[in-house]
Amino acid sequence: MAYTVEGDWSGGAFLLVAGAIAGNITVRGLNLSSTQADKKITEALMSANAGIAMDAKGIQLHKAAMQAFEFDATDCPDLFPPLVALAAYCNGTTKIKGVSRLAHKESDRGVTLQEEFGKMGLKIDLDGDMMQVHGGSGLKGTLVHSRHDHRIAMACAVAALRADGDTTIEEAQAVNKSYPDFYDHIKALGAQVSGGIDLKNIAHDFNRGDL
Repeated sequence: MAYTVEGDWSGGAFLLVAGAIAGNITVRGLNLSSTQADKKITEALMSANAGIAMDAKGIQLHKAAMQAFEFDATDCPDLFPPLVALAAYCNGTTKIKGVSRLAHKESDRGVTLQEEFGKMGLKIDLDGDMMQVHGGSGLKGTLVHSRHDHRIAMACAVAALRADGDTTIEEAQAVNKSYPDFYDHIKALGAQVSGGIDLKNIAHDFNRGDL
């Protein structure tokens, strides 16, 4: 008996945000009729005025000027890391609801996102169940740590694609939990990644590619 397993929107969300931030890509294999909660990343991208188009051939993203947005991630808390990377490049203050769902993930993701993205120059406020991301001022490349959390590692890598300077992610191999090919895939799209699984230097130029 044969089964078809649909693409993973949780991992795909990082590629979609990467395209919105840094360049033209097409992501294939994500079912637009999926019941996966993380499919809502497309709603966030549209709310941010990202350059997104969807059809039967895949989801196309291109770099565009983006605006702050409001999003309720209570029922899709795994989207917080890519949403923060997205919001970093949106002009204005983005408000994301659902922070209370983050305390018992691989790390306390609300605090982790605030601290690690803070190293890159992004101001994040946590107020009860609400996160406010003050985006639009650009990020700086620096040394960050995954906190052994796969989604934090991917979020930092995606955010670094347009950061000023190189970014080094300690414990970058945390991505192996859910997306072991992540760095190979962003390299295939044009990101400059060195140091193997430890991930040295992610350049901020992204080329056209398909996944």
